[in-house]
Amino acid sequence: MCLSDLTLSYDNRNHQDKYVVDCETLHGHTPDKYKLKHGPAVSIDDTWSKLSANIREIHRHNASNLSFEENHRFAYNMVLHRNGEMLYNGVCTLVAENLAELARVEVIPAFPTGRSDDRMQQTQEGEMLLKALRRIWDDHIGSMSKLRDILKYMDRVYTKAAEVPEIWDAGYILFWKHIIRPPIDQHVYAAILSQIQIEREGYVINRSAVKECVDVLLVLRIDSDGPSVYKRHLEPAILRDSEAFYKGEGDRLVESCDAPEYLRRVESRFESEESRTHHYLSSHTSAPLRQILENHLLKPNLSTVINMPNSGLDIMIDTDKTDDLARLYRLFTMVPTGLLCLRKTLKDSIARRGKEINQASSGIEVGEEDIDIVGNDDDAATKAKGKGKGKARAVAGAQTMSLALKWVQDVLDLKDMFDNVWKRAFQSDRDLESALNEAFESFINLNEKSPEFISLFIDDNLKKGLRGKSDTEVDIVLDKTITVFRYITEKDVFERYYKGHLAKRLLLGRSVSDDAERGMLAKLKIECGFQFTQKLEGMFNDMKISNDHMKAYQEHLAKTTAPGIDISVIIMTSTFWPMSQAGPTCTLPDALLRSCQSFQQFYLSRHSGRRLTWQPSMGNADVRVSFDKKTHDLNVSTFALVILLLFEYLPNDEFLTYEEIKSGTSIIDSELQRHLQSLACAKYKILKKHPPGRDVDPSDSFSFNHEFSSDLRKIKISTVVSKVETGDERKETRDRIDEERRHQACIVRIMKDRKHMTHVDLTHEVTRQLSSRFHPVPNDIKKRIEGLIDRDYLERCEDRKSYNYLVSLTQPYSSLSSYLLRRHEPTFSIVYHILYIYVSLEQLDCPPTKDFASTQVFFENLIVSRYHTLTMVTR
Repeated sequence: MCLSDLTLSYDNRNHQDKYVVDCETLHGHTPDKYKLKHGPAVSIDDTWSKLSANIREIHRHNASNLSFEENHRFAYNMVLHRNGEMLYNGVCTLVAENLAELARVEVIPAFPTGRSDDRMQQTQEGEMLLKALRRIWDDHIGSMSKLRDILKYMDRVYTKAAEVPEIWDAGYILFWKHIIRPPIDQHVYAAILSQIQIEREGYVINRSAVKECVDVLLVLRIDSDGPSVYKRHLEPAILRDSEAFYKGEGDRLVESCDAPEYLRRVESRFESEESRTHHYLSSHTSAPLRQILENHLLKPNLSTVINMPNSGLDIMIDTDKTDDLARLYRLFTMVPTGLLCLRKTLKDSIARRGKEINQASSGIEVGEEDIDIVGNDDDAATKAKGKGKGKARAVAGAQTMSLALKWVQDVLDLKDMFDNVWKRAFQSDRDLESALNEAFESFINLNEKSPEFISLFIDDNLKKGLRGKSDTEVDIVLDKTITVFRYITEKDVFERYYKGHLAKRLLLGRSVSDDAERGMLAKLKIECGFQFTQKLEGMFNDMKISNDHMKAYQEHLAKTTAPGIDISVIIMTSTFWPMSQAGPTCTLPDALLRSCQSFQQFYLSRHSGRRLTWQPSMGNADVRVSFDKKTHDLNVSTFALVILLLFEYLPNDEFLTYEEIKSGTSIIDSELQRHLQSLACAKYKILKKHPPGRDVDPSDSFSFNHEFSSDLRKIKISTVVSKVETGDERKETRDRIDEERRHQACIVRIMKDRKHMTHVDLTHEVTRQLSSRFHPVPNDIKKRIEGLIDRDYLERCEDRKSYNYLVSLTQPYSSLSSYLLRRHEPTFSIVYHILYIYVSLEQLDCPPTKDFASTQVFFENLIVSRYHTLTMVTR
């Protein structure tokens, strides 16, 4: 490619000539047809002389007196006549000379003296050097901008052919060679580092001067595609000095600051370094600087700061320093090990606090007699009067109950405190939430009484009229209690205690409301499923049905002759309510016995094939008693009523021995002693004990207290209240729970569905299905599997690692199941259990009969005698 003929007019101020010039081809030779044809020859020396003089004028800032067109023509002619190298080298020499002069005049005189220790003077000296460098840079850039415009033809033709930098890029290289050179470069770097150090020490510097100088170093490059001078020389020096500074800073802050102040200082350092890189250093320096801060201010001191005595994490949580905790979270999450350290410390803090709560709840360990305190009401124990061991036991029982309630309240308060910290300071971090849950679950389950305590706490809040709480307040507390309930692994233990406490609330009419009770059941159902609350809901259904029965019974009595004593009966399905079939009994008086028989005949006439078992130990009675001074209406337990009736016709000066009372009532010793104590040894002494005292012994005798008097007309005595179990009671409860934790039903159910499973898979599936109620132990599962193998329900495969299911129900058994469902409509669990028994009998080769009709009768009797047994409570 070549240029066509070009006519160029040249104005030399005094005359005008016209030339026809030839253009070079890009291949470096001139074809014959483009030879110079006419006009005077161009003098290269004169052209360069004039151009160089004009370039010097440009360096002297006299460009306004020069002609751009003339200078452009000079450069054009030199390149056109193959003198591009001369032009290029000459211009570079002139630029270098100008830079050398500027360095001599502007920069070197501005070098800091370094003789003063005053920070303000050092700041001013460094600022002067940086400003001088920026002045000559601006001067150089201004000159190079004009030269670039003049030498555009050279850049377009010569530099590309000669493979040399364009004049603008050459200006950068020349500035680096002649200005950013020893000793100037070291002084410049030192001045920048000094300014950074002075600012880190808290002084104010001229950031603009530093930024302008840094911008120069960011532009300059030794190689066209290499790193900048800033990246190559200045940044390593900044990082090196920063590392040394913050290494000492970290040690100094740990020794001189408490935890909150340390965190404030460190966060301030992060913010200042971020601001520094944003305003006058390169943004690329931010990451390595941040890494230095993390390495020297955070990573080595994480554990030290968070565990500082009198100011660490625990103190910040206790004093509710949300801002400091939020700052701690922000800083600790900057490093990978920070969140792990925070998780561990939080768990340790909760574990320590939980241990203290558990230790406080251990309180007083007392015997069975000490706990069964009776009196006028729930706080009768605290009001009991007397001297000696009896009063001490009363106080002990009240304290133990209060410790149980205080344990739950302390756990709720602790949970609220850490939840607030988690939400307000830790930004609801999910990793930390899991750590909090693990810690709470751990210490709550370390207290073996936690299921009982939680049930007692719920019972305390669901009782009518306690502590003046509104329904809304009670609901809020119960919602929080459910949160704690989630952490319990032995939910079946809680179920047993809750069932007992609920039964007492329902039987004694002490629930705050049915809505509150059913609301609590709904919460439990959401947490644990329908099976967990099925029996609890059955208890409520029994109460409703009992009311209907009593209405029908009252209508029945209106049409017949009513017995002498009015009774109110609660009919309870034995499988729903927490009581044994053979509970404590007594010999009822004839009048009361006739009332019971009247109701029993009425009930059985409407429900054939059922059996009623009376539970007088759970009932209570209202009786009017006449004393010498006044008549009082007493509310006593059924056992206490039977005891009092023995004294009805006894002369004033007569008494009954303990053995006579026992013989007349047939009450077992433990219950008899308890109720005699409530009548003769509590606040309201209806009976007199001989000799006086708080303990009831078999050698004691009792007489009626005719002189009893009280300001109250109606007096409640010996109300059965919820209480903390004693050691023996807890052992009995644990044995019952362990008995219920038979895994056979679950194993059989799984194997019946799968037919074949490996030991590992079967263990995992059993654990998964039972984990919602308790935490199964693999060794126990293995024992149950062995038992089922011995009874031919399962067989071990040849690989010794898997099992096959053996038992299959034949058609008669399926028909039997259908019949039972149609006849009695029992729950699935009842049908399953019946079929389970029947299969077991057949496996023993002694089934009741092979005849289906006889089998129906057999199971009919089995259901009536065991599963549909109803229990009746007198009140």
